[in-house]
Order: sequence, then structure tokens, then C-alpha cells
Amino acid sequence: MYGWIWRHLPGSAWIRALISLVLVLGVVFVLFQYVFPWAEPLLPFNDVTVDEGSGATP
Repeated sequence: MYGWIWRHLPGSAWIRALISLVLVLGVVFVLFQYVFPWAEPLLPFNDVTVDEGSGATP
């Protein structure tokens, strides 16, 4: 897949590297701005099973 993308990018190796960097930064931006905030309520990280008052008291 990466080879296919690299072969289809225009320009020399330096231009391809710059375009690849911009594409990666764009994907990371979209993930952090849209995908992760959308998926966060669906993840069980805030489902706590320990009650605050059920621990051993000194």
C-alpha cells in the first residue's frame, strides 16, 4: 500500500517525502479532531466498578 502511494505521488523523492509528510499530518489531524472525540463516549474508560465509600478505613 505504501509503495502504491509513493509511486503515484508526483515529483522527485524530496517532493514525495514532503507530500507524504503533509498527508500523514492531515490524517493525524482528522483523527484527533473528529474520529477520537466521536469514539471517546463509546469507550469504557469511565466505567468505574469501585465505589468511593467501599474501601478499608483506618
